[in-house]
Amino acid sequence: MTKKAVYAGTFDPFTNGHDDILKRALNLFDEVTVLIAVSPSKVPLFSAEDRVKMLEEHFSEDPKVKVDSWGGLLVDYAKKNKIDTIIRGLRPTGDFEVEFQMASMNNKLYPEIETIFLMTEGQNYYISSSLVKEVYRHDGDVSEFVPQVINNWLSKPEV
Repeated sequence: MTKKAVYAGTFDPFTNGHDDILKRALNLFDEVTVLIAVSPSKVPLFSAEDRVKMLEEHFSEDPKVKVDSWGGLLVDYAKKNKIDTIIRGLRPTGDFEVEFQMASMNNKLYPEIETIFLMTEGQNYYISSSLVKEVYRHDGDVSEFVPQVINNWLSKPEV
């Protein structure tokens, strides 16, 4: 039986912290779906379609990684795709309370779902998509905070 998990987020942009969490999740699961969450309340730097494309490009050599997008509840996606584990990353910056609340709600909505928390590595704990976007919007160099493929997308003139 294939052990499948989903790693969901807006990933706008996908950072080295996200990459680290995903790579460690791949040591635990046969397949991990990186799910681009489409949130109507957020104004993204990249469209959901572009975020899917850039992650497909980044993970093109890894058949264990699937990339998709979804505008509904994460648990509904998990049920539909027969996934029973959610991967979440934790930074030492106050993530736990919010993540614990989300995991509890997801478990209430879908009792078969399990959430696994992976701690962000020390060199990535301060990185967030919001901070990367802030540096980027002020013409700062974000190349050390994102994978090369993502940095290439950020370097395109139309962004």
